[in-house]
Amino acid sequence: MSKNRRTDSRPQPQPKRRRIGAPDAAFGGEILGALERAGAPLTRHELEKAAAAGARDRAGFAAALEVLERAGRVVRNRAGSYLVAKRIDVVAGRIEGHRDGFGFLVPDNGGPDVFMPQEEMRQAMHGDRASVRVGGTDSRGRPMGVLVEVLERADRRIVGRLHFEHGVLYLAPEDKRFAQNILVPPAEAGKAKAGQVVTVELVAQPSKRTQPVGRVAEVLGAWDDPGMEIEIALRKFDLPHAFSRKSLAALRAVPDEVREADLKGRRDLRALHFVTIDGETAKDFDDAVCAVREGQGHRLWVAIADVSHYVREREALDQDARERSTSVSFPRRVIPMLPEKLSNGICSLNPHVDRLAMVCEIAITPRGTIARYEFYAAVFRSHARLTYDEVWKRLALGKAPQHLQQLHEVFRVLLAARSRRGAIDFESVETKMEFGPDGQIRQIVAVPRNDAHRLIEECMLAANVCAGDFLTGRSHPALYRVHDNPAEEKVKALREFLAELGLALGGGDKPKPKDYADLLEKMKGRPDFTLLQTILLRSLKQAVYSPKNLGHFGLAFDAYVHFTSPIRRYPDLLVHRAIKACLAGGRYEGQNWEELGRHASECERRADDASRDVENWLKCRYMLQHVGGVYEGRVTGVTAFGLFVTLDDFFVDGLVHISELGRDYYRFEPTRHLLLGERTGKRYRLADRMRVKLVRVDVESRKIDFVPAEKV
Repeated sequence: MSKNRRTDSRPQPQPKRRRIGAPDAAFGGEILGALERAGAPLTRHELEKAAAAGARDRAGFAAALEVLERAGRVVRNRAGSYLVAKRIDVVAGRIEGHRDGFGFLVPDNGGPDVFMPQEEMRQAMHGDRASVRVGGTDSRGRPMGVLVEVLERADRRIVGRLHFEHGVLYLAPEDKRFAQNILVPPAEAGKAKAGQVVTVELVAQPSKRTQPVGRVAEVLGAWDDPGMEIEIALRKFDLPHAFSRKSLAALRAVPDEVREADLKGRRDLRALHFVTIDGETAKDFDDAVCAVREGQGHRLWVAIADVSHYVREREALDQDARERSTSVSFPRRVIPMLPEKLSNGICSLNPHVDRLAMVCEIAITPRGTIARYEFYAAVFRSHARLTYDEVWKRLALGKAPQHLQQLHEVFRVLLAARSRRGAIDFESVETKMEFGPDGQIRQIVAVPRNDAHRLIEECMLAANVCAGDFLTGRSHPALYRVHDNPAEEKVKALREFLAELGLALGGGDKPKPKDYADLLEKMKGRPDFTLLQTILLRSLKQAVYSPKNLGHFGLAFDAYVHFTSPIRRYPDLLVHRAIKACLAGGRYEGQNWEELGRHASECERRADDASRDVENWLKCRYMLQHVGGVYEGRVTGVTAFGLFVTLDDFFVDGLVHISELGRDYYRFEPTRHLLLGERTGKRYRLADRMRVKLVRVDVESRKIDFVPAEKV
């Protein structure tokens, strides 16, 4: 980093998160009824009187009115009077900006997004809460809105690069959903200079005639400093990355080793031959495994770091962990959910030291089914820190010690049971970036997946499904890892596409996981297998955290929770607490499980988006040196505006714009995943091979542009 970087030691401001729920039962109905009866806007005093709110009930009235207003059911006009929103077609929600200047209002009530033209977005910014009046549709048939009022400003800093043009200093936001540049007056710039990356706080909001104005709050350094892409992403995606002072103070009381007092009530498993198996660069170890043959079957122990012993509910460390909800992995850097003294220290299952664990002990039949299981707290030792490649090499050469052979036997019977269960097993290619001493990518290589990876995966799945069954059987609330059944319209589109190829998905209108798995097996060996697998995958929903147990479609489990990574995922920590409460004969109460599920799912998506943004930044920097080259690739995305092509040699993708495909009108057929030339009949389809020339790389916008090689 450059020498002039200074970081603000204060915790970064985060967006206000308020729960939108049902109005207070005592007044919600009365308020709405009073407004309906009046048939006209009412002032707050008039409304309070009409709703018969006496002096002792004013607090309840105020709370109910606030909830109704935040839910978008009641709005205020410019005179400050209240109206029923549905009577004037006004909806409230969160603004989602677009890089081209327009935006959308995402309604609080879950209705369709409302298109906001550029002129309506001049007074609002991405992340603001606003009310809009809905009227008419745009050229695509989307409901259109006119801004009524900004209800709440997004309270956050904005990161970007300073520019100086025509005597004016301004910030160009890195998050292009903030489509307006932010003016920075000289008095508000501090020591920041043009060309540097900074964060600004808004001191004046945008209006119809003026741009937003900001004050430099933090100077990060030069745009091309090593690691700057991560510093930008942390602020661009509002990722908490500084632990609170209270958490740092609490760390002083965390021991460096297991104490005698910690062993009370725990089973001693130190004689068992546990090992950890992880990637070469891993520094925190959540899980250790051990297996022995037992008659015709096996006994498997899955030991998971007992984070809940050190991170107590509602204390500072817990509050920071809950806010982050997940660790965020970037190339060469991890933003941990827990401070390193915990994640890499006392909670990490490091070799040859005592560690506290929650253990799932499982009896597995010769057919790979779970005969019985038990959860308990324990103390144990990992006897070795092994890597995937090391374990696989020993297994492949037939030189693995007995404890690894028995783990491999467990894996084989669990894998066979997985196949019989009908779990969907998509083939994928994982990659890793290798860096030079300058911090830039040297090359991007494929990471082969071997039996050691799958061995650990099957052991973790077994423990997770046991945890789900344990909590479900006791009717205890939990955050389930939910992968719901595919939507009917997606299944219908998939069937239409498959029918053209002479293929069929079984299961009627509601296919089962096994129907997908059987079709995948039939398709193996086909030249278009990659295309077909991609389309099957896109027909499925995204997995989320939810207190509603809807099962896990892809894994074919009726009840599934995350139990195995409490160092990295907050939902796993909650599952540990719930299991401990049940073992003690009680319940883990006082949680808003709906809100926790939403928050965990949002944080997971945010972490994925931030990681992807950094990877794309690095890939663009890497590809700058390859502009002008011609490469082989495969079409991995088809849209109305062109084709996304992933290069074979670099594992990076870019866009071939539709205007580069030749002198023709191309019709986009989404169900067939292709562009069809109306005059020439030329087709470009998902998974087609394509030879392209790299013509342009824009690092700031994370864009790579190709043209077909035949045009060169």
